[in-house]
Amino acid sequence: MSAKAEHYDVIVKPVITEKATMASEANAVVFEVAIDSNKPQIKEAVEALFGVKVKAVNTTITKGKVKRFRGQPGKRKDVKKAYVTLEEGNTIDVSTGL
Repeated sequence: MSAKAEHYDVIVKPVITEKATMASEANAVVFEVAIDSNKPQIKEAVEALFGVKVKAVNTTITKGKVKRFRGQPGKRKDVKKAYVTLEEGNTIDVSTGL
C-alpha cells in the first residue's frame, strides 16, 4: 500500500462544528481520525496531505452513545478527534475538498 493511502486511512474527515470554527481562529483545525491512530501518525498525515507545518496535536475520544435503532438498543461507534495546531502562516481551508 502506498504512503498516501495510509495517510487517508489515518484522517477520516474534517469536523465542521461551531467549536471547530472557533478553534480555527486560534490557527487549529479539527479532524475525525482513525480510533487506533496516534499523534505522530496524525502529524505526519496532515503535513503530507496538506503541505503545512504542524505545531501540536491534541486528541480526544468521544465514547459512543447508547441509542435505539429500529426499536432495538444499539451503540454508536466511538469517535477520535484530533485538534491540529498549525505553525504561524500555515492554513488549511476545510470547506473545500481535497
